[in-house]
Amino acid sequence: MKKLTTLGSLGVLSIALAACGSAENADAEATPDTVEVAADEALEPVTDEPVADEDAALDDVAEPAPVSEEAATEAADNAASIAAEAEAAAAEANSALDDIEEAVEQGGNALDRVRETAEDAKEVID
Repeated sequence: MKKLTTLGSLGVLSIALAACGSAENADAEATPDTVEVAADEALEPVTDEPVADEDAALDDVAEPAPVSEEAATEAADNAASIAAEAEAAAAEANSALDDIEEAVEQGGNALDRVRETAEDAKEVID
């Protein structure tokens, strides 16, 4: 019974699929008109003139608030102290990096010595 239902469903679906298709002219070749037309339209020169955007006008830009010389000097001093702190931190980081590189090199040398000792011990055992 299941086979009969499956075959019947397959037949109905085949007919439905065939009904969706169009067989007006099966010998006609496909033409790329839809692609070429869109590409040709994209390559046509622009004939529209630019329009001014009144909302983007810079006429209504407010002047920045005046800054006193004292405030400007204080800001410059703060910036200079922050820059000095950053340079000190960079120097400290470089020093730490040098220490790490030295430790890695020493660790590699120690590992080489352990391997040599292990090889020597293996030779003695053999």
